[in-house]
Amino acid sequence: MNWKNGIAIIAISATTALASVWGFGKYAEYQRIGIQEPGKLPVNYAGFLGNNAGQGPVDFTAAASSATPAVVHIKTRTKAKQISSNQQRQRNPFADMFGDDFGDFFGGGPRVQPEQRASGSGVLITEDGYIVTNNHVIDGSDEINVTLANKKSYKATLIGQDPNSDLAVIKIEGKTFPYMIYGNSDEAKLGQWVMAIGYPFNLDVTVTAGIISAKSRSIGINDRQGSSPVESFIQTDAAVNPGNSGGALINTAGELVGINSAIASPTGSYAGYSYAIPVNMVKKIVTDIVKFGTVQRAYIGISYPKDNLSDEEKREIEKEIGTSLKEGEGVYTLSVPEGGAAAIAGLKKGDLITKINGVAVTSGAELQEQVARFKPGDKITVNYRRAGKDNIANITLKNKAGNTDVVKNTTAIDKLGGELTNLDKKVAAANEVTGGVLVKKVGTGLLSKSRMEDGFVITAINGKTINNLDELKEALNVIKNGNIRLDGFYPGFEGKYTYPLKMTEE
Repeated sequence: MNWKNGIAIIAISATTALASVWGFGKYAEYQRIGIQEPGKLPVNYAGFLGNNAGQGPVDFTAAASSATPAVVHIKTRTKAKQISSNQQRQRNPFADMFGDDFGDFFGGGPRVQPEQRASGSGVLITEDGYIVTNNHVIDGSDEINVTLANKKSYKATLIGQDPNSDLAVIKIEGKTFPYMIYGNSDEAKLGQWVMAIGYPFNLDVTVTAGIISAKSRSIGINDRQGSSPVESFIQTDAAVNPGNSGGALINTAGELVGINSAIASPTGSYAGYSYAIPVNMVKKIVTDIVKFGTVQRAYIGISYPKDNLSDEEKREIEKEIGTSLKEGEGVYTLSVPEGGAAAIAGLKKGDLITKINGVAVTSGAELQEQVARFKPGDKITVNYRRAGKDNIANITLKNKAGNTDVVKNTTAIDKLGGELTNLDKKVAAANEVTGGVLVKKVGTGLLSKSRMEDGFVITAINGKTINNLDELKEALNVIKNGNIRLDGFYPGFEGKYTYPLKMTEE
């Protein structure tokens, strides 16, 4: 055998050996598919071991004992009221087609709504008796009673309410009340243990536990009561039932992280998920209500797609903005109204907003939660992407009216405008009425949008007799939003006059 044959044999042997090693490696790799290697951790577990891992069961007793004295039982009473045919239209469609008289013929006229009683929960947030609860717990009630965990009861006063976030603030008189410590809902994590505290089914204070199963949830429930709803709920699987509304969601340190507001249920009782308003949003809204009497709501000045779009809705929006929607990367601007905060800062239709003040936003609910923490006049930074390029804009937020002024608490009677006073008793007797409200000046409010003139006397609203200003205020507070009809007369002139108006909720 010559040296050339020897080299060939060596080369063949080496190649065979390498092939065998490679083949065995591939075989071994195949054998390991789906099997984790002992001692090797994936990157997403970095920093986990040694940080609460392997610890024993969580003890809830200290947190529950600290928090329960600050959770109160709220009971409300709403007096019997006369409901006009205008408020019965949903049950009587004939009234819209043929008028009120036709509706009355079929039994759609004024009816009496019996006295209503309801209950819910609330959370003491100061030692001098301020309590936060849900708007739907106290809305429309004539009397609010609060019972503490120690069984002491108090009459409560309504300080203010915000239907858009489903929050309200009431107050009881006293000092050194137990109250809840605010936590930080931004630090709440998926899988974190939480407890729901409240008074379900009129029972005594009750504590349930679960975990945070989602954040920044929007379920479309606040649009039932608010014209500009804000939703970015913390979702948990802690059992919450009717009566828990307005109660506390706390962490294992006993800190308030949310106000329980709703449940997802086909039956009306707990069926797996409950929803709480994040405490960081609660703090801002409560502060506004106590300080200004109403929420100082800030607007960024854009419209954006709703969450959980269908495929058809996505295609329509993509066609409208001229680009494909990339879920989870940010919030697209569908429109940027001229003169709004975003338009002034240079944002345009189709821009993808990725951060608000450095905090990533991937859905409309997350964007709402961030903006809801600010008031008109506050300056924020907005990161956005346009044509593949990242940009930053400095935006000065505005209120609904398009400016940065403080928004005042406007009652229903304030919206009417004008100078109103009780009708003089002698004038009432001369015109054979029991009373009324004199419109001394029509003013510049809703009354000015009718043909009403100075000197008109309001004697009825939606068919209900009005004898004085207090009765007018009460009737307007019941209606709040919708069409109204003011009936009355002009002293010295024959005949009755009617003025229709449309009340709008801010």
